[in-house]
Amino acid sequence: MKLRTWIYFFRHALISIRNNRLVCMISMGTIVISMLLLGSFMLLSVNLNSWIRAWGESMSMSIYLEDNLSGESKGRIKEALLELEGAEIIGFISKETAMINLQEGLGAQAGLLAGLKENPLPASFEIEFNNVRQYDIAPLKIKNALEEMEGVDEVQYSDQLVEKFEGVIYVFRISGFIIGGLLCIAVLFITTNTVKLTIYSRRDEIKIYKLVGATDWFVRIPFLIEGSIQGLVSGATSFVILFLIFSIFSVKSVHLFGLPVLDIIFLSEIHALFIVSLSTALGFMGGLLAIGQFFDV
Repeated sequence: MKLRTWIYFFRHALISIRNNRLVCMISMGTIVISMLLLGSFMLLSVNLNSWIRAWGESMSMSIYLEDNLSGESKGRIKEALLELEGAEIIGFISKETAMINLQEGLGAQAGLLAGLKENPLPASFEIEFNNVRQYDIAPLKIKNALEEMEGVDEVQYSDQLVEKFEGVIYVFRISGFIIGGLLCIAVLFITTNTVKLTIYSRRDEIKIYKLVGATDWFVRIPFLIEGSIQGLVSGATSFVILFLIFSIFSVKSVHLFGLPVLDIIFLSEIHALFIVSLSTALGFMGGLLAIGQFFDV
């Protein structure tokens, strides 16, 4: 086809969107919300994967001490920790500090601790292992060795939480695929019905085109372009909104359950291209379904 023919198709599609702007705006608004939800799932998934990789490179360990431990025993435990290859002592948390941290974590619910006659929380050493793979660290072996030391009550390490967290991430991914699939079906349904309404509103014009000899595809292509434009604009808009929400969001790092502080990252250019391309493809497919089911004039 000639260039001016395609210019005609695009101009005709834009005129159709303008003439049916209310229906198109409702349709595009719904698609934006759907793509925004999908983008949010992708953003969370990207960050979860990033955190898992970061946790794989480092490991933190909490060594909880028995009550009424002498300074000499604490010194021996500290020396043993310093001898661990790749380990760095982050700090010592006393019973009092542990209680203060718990109260701050509970916030408005801190009053629940007022009835305690004594502090049940143990003191602990916090250590961190960097370059876990380089040193070939066996956390379970270290945990068992430390728990055999006099004065050590219990040892917990971040990999235990990571293993449990990976199960949660797996469930989240499956849920994301299911929800993403449902959202795509919803976008297809919305776009299909919007294009159908446009075809119905222009049925007399379409009959005239066919009476003067226009081919089926000459009449159909503008509707396909219309669906694609709706998907393209909606996908781009949803990504811009997601970026603005991310930019306004003040928290850019998280610290969970004693794990290393982790940065919250935004989607990459590839993810942006995927969202816009998916939305455009769904708009095109919606138009294709509409002309296949309804275009029999």
